[in-house]
Amino acid sequence: MKKISIVIPCFNEVDNVEPLSFAVSNVMQEALSQYEYEILFIDNCSTDGTREKLEKLCAGDKRIKAIFNVTNFGQFNSPFYAMCQSTGDCTICMCCDFQDPVELIPRFVEEWEKGHKIVSGVKTSSKENRFIYFLRSVYYKLIRNMSTTEMIEHFTGFGLYDKTFIAILRQLDDPIPFIRGIVAEYGHGFNRIEVEYEQARRRAGKTHNNFYSLYDAAMLSFTSYTKVGLRIATFLGFIASAISMGVAVFYLIYKLTHWYTFQAGNAPMVIGIFLLGSLQLLFIGILGEYILNINTRVINRPLVVEEKRLNFDDDDSIKKEEET
Repeated sequence: MKKISIVIPCFNEVDNVEPLSFAVSNVMQEALSQYEYEILFIDNCSTDGTREKLEKLCAGDKRIKAIFNVTNFGQFNSPFYAMCQSTGDCTICMCCDFQDPVELIPRFVEEWEKGHKIVSGVKTSSKENRFIYFLRSVYYKLIRNMSTTEMIEHFTGFGLYDKTFIAILRQLDDPIPFIRGIVAEYGHGFNRIEVEYEQARRRAGKTHNNFYSLYDAAMLSFTSYTKVGLRIATFLGFIASAISMGVAVFYLIYKLTHWYTFQAGNAPMVIGIFLLGSLQLLFIGILGEYILNINTRVINRPLVVEEKRLNFDDDDSIKKEEET
């Protein structure tokens, strides 16, 4: 009998973990009763009682597993690590806030049985804030146009992954894995298909995304999958330098030939200083983002450090040392 793993990362989702586990269990038992399943929660050091709920769920059902992290390892490392710990023939990754529809699980499995080893859930619309959705749309189009990899618009990682793809993830030595980029980069070789859906509103609690987390996600994709930032800095820097040199030569010649009437004052110098200064600061910032990305990879810290895990048996759990 084939086994399906459902991976659910969570952080301060005390009002959602229990209803979501029940919803997933109902779908598996009613629509996919011919499969075995496991539900794997990975908690990013919640402080609102989420862990107590997870311990209760794990005590009541051995098919529900949990990994507790010693601290918050971010929105990318934690789900990636949990996917690598899954033991199913396929793994479905979804958010804990009900914005990823549980009802799509049977559809994902259906496409998987047809031979698609990656089934990506792609948002066609959303009930979230329209302005935020608009900004996301702009971001996806920008990163898709700038990247050498054909990025997937409105794909957050929600989807199904065959065990052969999970095996590839386990081989990647990447301390800051960006699953959206990894799927876009390698998905064509796994007969990837997209399933469209409308993103629902969060069921309970507050979103943990803020400007910093969204910026961090954007910069991770930008510095990992594009060269455009550095190329733009190089080209514009060259153009600005050429213009500045031309202006300097022009004013020098003009001053030498019209020394008796020339009264330009300090305006050209001030304008030039501010122009070049602003460009330098912008490009230093862009360069800093790339260096930060390199620095994080060179340090090569573990993806996740576990505090403990629940309902993992020695015969089916993947040794965490292999992932760290």
